[in-house]
Amino acid sequence: MFQSFTETARPEQGPPRLALLRQAMAGAGLDGWIVPRADAHQGEYVAACDARLAWLTGFTGSAGICAITQGAAALFVDGRYRVQARAQVDTRHFTPVDFPATRPGAWLAQALPEGGTVGFDPWHFTPEQIEELTAALPESLRLVPGENLVDAIWPDRPAPPKGPITPWPDDLAGASHAAKRARLAEGLRRAGARAAVITLCDSLAWLLNIRGSDIPRNPVPQGFAILHDDGRVALFTDPAKLDAAARAHLGNEVTLAPPEAFGPALEALSGPVLVDPQSVPLAVLQRLAAGGVPHIRGEDPCILPKAQKTEAELAATRRAHLRDGAAVCEFLAWFDDQPPGSLTEIDVVTKLEACRAATGQLLDISFDTIAGAGPNGALPHYRVTEASNRTLQEGDLVVLDSGGQYLDGTTDITRTLPVGTPGEAERAAFTRVLQGMIAISRLRFPAGLAGRDLDALARYPLWLADQDYGHGTGHGVGVYACVHEGPQRLSRLSEVPLRPGMILSNEPGYYREGAFGIRIENLIVVREAAPAPGGDGATQRDFETLTFAPIDRRLIAAGMLSQAERAWLDGYHAQCRDKLGPLLSPPARLWMDHATQPL
Repeated sequence: MFQSFTETARPEQGPPRLALLRQAMAGAGLDGWIVPRADAHQGEYVAACDARLAWLTGFTGSAGICAITQGAAALFVDGRYRVQARAQVDTRHFTPVDFPATRPGAWLAQALPEGGTVGFDPWHFTPEQIEELTAALPESLRLVPGENLVDAIWPDRPAPPKGPITPWPDDLAGASHAAKRARLAEGLRRAGARAAVITLCDSLAWLLNIRGSDIPRNPVPQGFAILHDDGRVALFTDPAKLDAAARAHLGNEVTLAPPEAFGPALEALSGPVLVDPQSVPLAVLQRLAAGGVPHIRGEDPCILPKAQKTEAELAATRRAHLRDGAAVCEFLAWFDDQPPGSLTEIDVVTKLEACRAATGQLLDISFDTIAGAGPNGALPHYRVTEASNRTLQEGDLVVLDSGGQYLDGTTDITRTLPVGTPGEAERAAFTRVLQGMIAISRLRFPAGLAGRDLDALARYPLWLADQDYGHGTGHGVGVYACVHEGPQRLSRLSEVPLRPGMILSNEPGYYREGAFGIRIENLIVVREAAPAPGGDGATQRDFETLTFAPIDRRLIAAGMLSQAERAWLDGYHAQCRDKLGPLLSPPARLWMDHATQPL
């Protein structure tokens, strides 16, 4: 098993650790301290040594920030984690705060005394984050960068990870790392930059066609890089991670140095140096300034090329999704044979992982499987533990969100499953969610539109019933990389135009706290749309569906669907039969034939 079910949150340890932090703040002459979820690479997932927010507060979600003063401690979490935060922290000492309705800067402005100082680790905040915080504070309050106070009070902090770095085949990538480096170097020269700083782990993995194992569920290596305008790269990571094959793969134009050499190397650059203020740590700008090195602001040069998958990457990920879809169907066929009351959430997670492992090609799961039954399904990022494990009961809905990491692709699929006979309210809500998911799947849209322009289409059926969901409709996804990959999103916050080759999730949902949850998710990829008969000839985009597994018809109120929606679903189910049928065992093939009958 890749997934474990041990409870990692320790709410009872939060108060004494908070007291130690306040002592350290007083010793440093600080009135406040800020602890983010992020590490120096600004990734969503962090290594054990960087799980400072969880260690201090007990909160284990993938997004959040804690602001501490001598009199209060606020934990800022968004709609995905409000219920979880209240359950995981000692609320007598930590107060969960609704983000973004209230932001840390506004809270600190009210909580700090006149002339107060707030400390932070400049390796864990980007320049834009600090600029936003500074703008929210009155002039009498100061932000003070310094050594990390949490590290100073964490006696048994784990060592940094040393996962092996391995080459990722050029035939899957669609381009050698030499070609990628040359392409990006040309862009640097056009921008007038002598070098660019790369600190995102997935950018590093993409640029050099390497993969790693430093971060659970994310096959990327931790490290930093400097890309020069002649295509050379200086890679800063633990040299012990690379064996002879990995070093040979990198070649002579990629030099290797330990992470502690990164800062001095920044100071020795001649500049101007391109830095992304949304991803590099503020400490990078500090080191450049210390060396008198000029910098220019711009986007990480890997971001857009990484997001727009090559034809080779798309062909690979299609294969991975068919393999994964067949494994999911083997699970679903088994699940439908189990009577209510016979399974727990842990049983569900264990069996699904076993079905993926049976492919012989599973390298990891792409995130801890979410298997929330009944009220647990109302927690969008629920993680079952031995303490929370629920038996699936008659009338429950199970939100099952999972994925696999294969050499040729990363998958992410959610299906909502009924246990016994679903209620009418649940079926109506499920059908509205399905209508939103179908709306995105069928969409044609003009080139240049961004996620914020499309997000409302998935919500419209729910809005008509005064319902909604508190997360984005979709996130970007990598190819044997991070399951959450930017910059593209289907979200009212995303202004990034959607371009061909970008992979996204399509996952509207609905959550009724204390009762049930619903989510349906397929992965889709942006493509050039074929001309429409009688159209004006404008450039249009649409989506190709990558994920194939039946959507449970028992939860659909068919009378709510339009003829076009029914046609889409019947066509999708026919594709499931055609594409997955040859890959299934005889019992699963029989199940598939029944599960994909036309409405």
